[in-house]
Amino acid sequence: MSQHKGKIISALILVFILFYATAVYWSVEPARIDIITHAKQQAQQRGEKFVTGYTTTTSLIEVTSTLLNKSGGYLSNDMMPPSVLMDNMPAWEYGALEMSRDLALSMRKDFSRSQSQSTEHEALKKAQPQFNISSEAWAWPSAESEYQKGIDFLLVYRSQIADQNARESQFYSRADNLRGWLKEAEKRLGSLSQRLSASVGQERLNTDLAGDKEAHQATYAPLQSQVKTSWWEIDDVFYESRGATWALLHFLQAVEYDFADVLEKKNARVSLQQIIRELEATQETVWSPVILNGNGFGFVANHSLVMANYISRANAALIELSELLAQG
Repeated sequence: MSQHKGKIISALILVFILFYATAVYWSVEPARIDIITHAKQQAQQRGEKFVTGYTTTTSLIEVTSTLLNKSGGYLSNDMMPPSVLMDNMPAWEYGALEMSRDLALSMRKDFSRSQSQSTEHEALKKAQPQFNISSEAWAWPSAESEYQKGIDFLLVYRSQIADQNARESQFYSRADNLRGWLKEAEKRLGSLSQRLSASVGQERLNTDLAGDKEAHQATYAPLQSQVKTSWWEIDDVFYESRGATWALLHFLQAVEYDFADVLEKKNARVSLQQIIRELEATQETVWSPVILNGNGFGFVANHSLVMANYISRANAALIELSELLAQG
């Protein structure tokens, strides 16, 4: 009997080790992609003309494809171990997905349209909603199947803008288009920075209506409140930020290429490069086995505050870049 119990315990230990090793392997974040080189290779392989917008569209295709095809595949909606017990990689996926959703929307309503009353591109009109399904949807339709449909529509759009005979399919590299998307990226980074900073808890004054004494809001809010990210969510917010900045890095590198003339005219290319440099720091290797939450200047590091610092600096530079693009 004791020998039988020993075999069961040994089997359970073996299963645990196997699950743990699998979880560790699946938690390895994808490597950076050389988007410009990859876009040129894609155009050559497909026999398509490498036109304005090809790189930005490719960046969105590659980032979303990576979510589905990285080690372990897409994990956010898995219902079986070990992935159902994992939270860091699903948080990373969600961060990258949110950035992808913003770019997909901007491509549909801005980049592909010459003016506000022009018609939407049919492929982008179908692609953008596909990325809005819940990241945790696992039954029919599953998140993976819907995201793949979105990728397929993006491939159609990319082929059409590369076709010199399909003149109704365009990508417009203009300062106002770029600025619209940058404003969305600002909001994402600003939110992430605030959530990361709240890892140690903050007393925040209510500035919701600052700057307009005639402004109102729906319900009363206290003049001061305590904001603190739950101890259980600190690592999730950290890895969501890693995923978001990983995706944004690729998008900005693509934008630097496709909007090169616009950036040069506004003398803003260096500003964009500085943003990319700040975001690259967010992708440095995390050597600690856990995300630590020390108190500011305490003995233990606070990884969230370090990440918040890089993101805040990138966000400030994004705001300045947006203002540069708004100038005549």
